[in-house]
Amino acid sequence: MSRIGRKPIALPNGVEVKIDGRHVAVKGGKGTLEMDIMPQINVKLEEGKVIVERESEIKAVRAAHGMTRALLNNMITGVSSGFEKKLEIVGVGYRAAMQGKTLVLSLGYSHTIEVVPPQGIEFACPSPINITVSGIDKQIVGQVAANIREYRSPEPYKGKGIRYEGEYVIRKAGKAGAKSK
Repeated sequence: MSRIGRKPIALPNGVEVKIDGRHVAVKGGKGTLEMDIMPQINVKLEEGKVIVERESEIKAVRAAHGMTRALLNNMITGVSSGFEKKLEIVGVGYRAAMQGKTLVLSLGYSHTIEVVPPQGIEFACPSPINITVSGIDKQIVGQVAANIREYRSPEPYKGKGIRYEGEYVIRKAGKAGAKSK
């Protein structure tokens, strides 16, 4: 049995789960998320807990068991407290700013880059070198943060670029450092 799949998911206050056959809808204070479940996976609601079970021991079904439970847990967490990814900008002259809801990035190119948030995503710039991406869908928050990071990934010599908060960038020795070894 899947160690993750067999754990029940506790429902926090203010979160409602509606199960309609293969369709699960989760509603909370921050919004609503929906998902369709694989036919061999069963989801039931018992005593304020969501339980995920599987019907067979086929390898694909076993793999989907834990994944389905994890996705449902992310949906419940998202509608109750939300998710956020923090990015930091390293480099002289590199900065971010907000124009309304649009994120404007100056990353050393001849032009500025404007990023319009998709539905359900919000940007914040507490300082010119910090960006916060937040929303209720964990997958979309992570994808938007990865797309922003791609505009100027950290380079290995000076570490300049956009990185996740706390990310360690492996540095290479330059030409002078390579000769001295």
